[in-house]
Amino acid sequence: MEWGMQNRLARIIKPESGRTLMLAVDHGYFLGPTSGLEDAGAAVAPLIPYADSLMLTRGILRNSVDGKTSVPIVLRVSGGTSILTELSNEGITTTIREALRLNAAAVALSIFVGAEHERETLLGLSNLINEAEEYGLPTLAVTAVGKDMGRDSRYLSLASRIAAELGARMVKTYYCDEFDKVVDTCPVPIVIAGGKKLPEKEALEMAYNAIQRGAVGVDMGRNIFQSDAPVAMIQAVRALIHDGVKPDEAYKIYLDKKKSAPATKPKKAGKKGEK
Repeated sequence: MEWGMQNRLARIIKPESGRTLMLAVDHGYFLGPTSGLEDAGAAVAPLIPYADSLMLTRGILRNSVDGKTSVPIVLRVSGGTSILTELSNEGITTTIREALRLNAAAVALSIFVGAEHERETLLGLSNLINEAEEYGLPTLAVTAVGKDMGRDSRYLSLASRIAAELGARMVKTYYCDEFDKVVDTCPVPIVIAGGKKLPEKEALEMAYNAIQRGAVGVDMGRNIFQSDAPVAMIQAVRALIHDGVKPDEAYKIYLDKKKSAPATKPKKAGKKGEK
């Protein structure tokens, strides 16, 4: 692996632990002002010190993240559809030149295996990889499930393996029963999506189980920024991922940090169909 590729991956997946805590705040590219991210800058700023990377679009990066931050950026470069239309009909929205101008550590897009526009998204991934590899820029493939596709190990193994076969350097997928089968058949690092908002303890248990079954980390969004105490929650997730604490201890960290955190207004859970 050439130096640039190796260095960018090491900025995201920390060599000290071999794990990563990515903060997903790219929901607005197809959902608009997602609950908890109405003011993305205010939501993200207090969380940045605890994240290993941010996953977001160029618009939110430019307008809502301080340019002096040193946190690595995983830049979403796919889009073109909204929750009101067929989600799988995405395309590339951001060039590699733009990603490099924004100092991205990686680029990301969704693939929709089994959906109406499967072929277009897989060829889009391939074309993105072809160009990104020329500059030593890693590509993260997101195994989107759309509205009707299941999240069992057979399907997620299929989607993750296809992404790796096409050349993705990392895969983001969902946690499921028999998750170790997904990991064992994918030759590149896997991070799990945080998914829909869960009670904090359940979200911590899901992250812990995924790590125990071979994931290198999580790309968590709503389970952090929609928490009643987002800063406390991201610290608990970080302790679980990098310090090896178990869910009960991580939940205690959350409760302790929540007591000392400023009061926040409870946020509504995301609507059905949200990422």
